[in-house]
Amino acid sequence: MNTLIKSLAGLGLGAALTLTAGTAMASGSGCGTFTNADGVDEHLACSTAPIDFTNKGSLQNGAKIFMNYCAGCHSAKYVRHSRIAKDLEIPPELVEKYLMVTTDQIGDHITAEIDPEIQASWFGAAPPDLSLETRLRGDDWVYTYLLSFYEDPSRPWGANNLVLANAAMPHVLHNMQEELSQEEFESEVGDLVNFMAWMGEPARHDRQVIGFFVILFLLVLLIPVYLLNKEFWKDVK
Repeated sequence: MNTLIKSLAGLGLGAALTLTAGTAMASGSGCGTFTNADGVDEHLACSTAPIDFTNKGSLQNGAKIFMNYCAGCHSAKYVRHSRIAKDLEIPPELVEKYLMVTTDQIGDHITAEIDPEIQASWFGAAPPDLSLETRLRGDDWVYTYLLSFYEDPSRPWGANNLVLANAAMPHVLHNMQEELSQEEFESEVGDLVNFMAWMGEPARHDRQVIGFFVILFLLVLLIPVYLLNKEFWKDVK
């Protein structure tokens, strides 16, 4: 991590966001590689995303950030505003007032505020739907990606990314980053990714809880099954 910070400094990227010291290596190739000031490719480990579906405050804040910073360009076509209200325990009237920026019907899916065809002319391609982005890339990859933008005057939007080099996406969270401390910004991005992970699989927490009790039931069931089997075969020589 110190090497990464020094490399960024050596490249003159004073406004680059350094990754947290508590990075965790993801399986396989992690979050890719970057070239340091000496021209040497270095491995970039993924930071661990703070995913917790039981933290309703985090999910609610993540929903607010998503609708304010992401929904202008990105859709989430598999997620309904009504599902956000129900699962995240947000009163429907508050969802209608503060989170419905692209529609006036709470049962509608999340659509991009700007026409995808117009965006394609700006960025070269229409921004992807984010409903399943964390399922596709992984929670940690998305979290690390959002924390890895840095100033790059050579790019059309003035920013580049360590995880996805020459990304067409601007650093949309730049103003938030400037206004908050490093720790606060990472917390806000963590809430955003937590919400995106929820969008990708709203039933994940329930599935994990049910799976735990199913495994526990099978382990308990193993005892009478073993004893029954032993009783059936006790007279067999």
